[in-house]
Amino acid sequence: MERSLKHTTTRCNTLQHAATHCNTLQQTTTHCSTLQHTATHCNTLQHTTTHCSTLQHTATHCNTLQHTATHCNSLQHTATHCNTLQHTATHCYRWQMYLAASPAGGDTMFKCTSVPCDVNTLLLIMYTYICAVLVYIHEHTHT
Repeated sequence: MERSLKHTTTRCNTLQHAATHCNTLQQTTTHCSTLQHTATHCNTLQHTTTHCSTLQHTATHCNTLQHTATHCNSLQHTATHCNTLQHTATHCYRWQMYLAASPAGGDTMFKCTSVPCDVNTLLLIMYTYICAVLVYIHEHTHT
């Protein structure tokens, strides 16, 4: 019986050792799963951080482009305005030359000048010319 008891005790110790080893493996597996989950979470955070940095860079680039586009539009508007003023000045100068050569000139005739005029002067010249032409037409058709 002693031998049977010794055999049972050895077997019991072996089972206990196996159970301890199994518990250790189970604990290690749980710990490993936790580490794997943490690593996956860390990778996701790293990916999100990289994506966020890219979006921030893109937003900054977009703001720069928007600022440049606004500046370009302002320059284009200024250039258009400048071209309009230049055209008006040239047109005004041509009106002055035309009025100087006009047969309806009389006292209302403007002398040719190389100084460009502003819009108000152009309107005054045009009004004066129209009035002079109407007077001329009236004088030559009602005689």
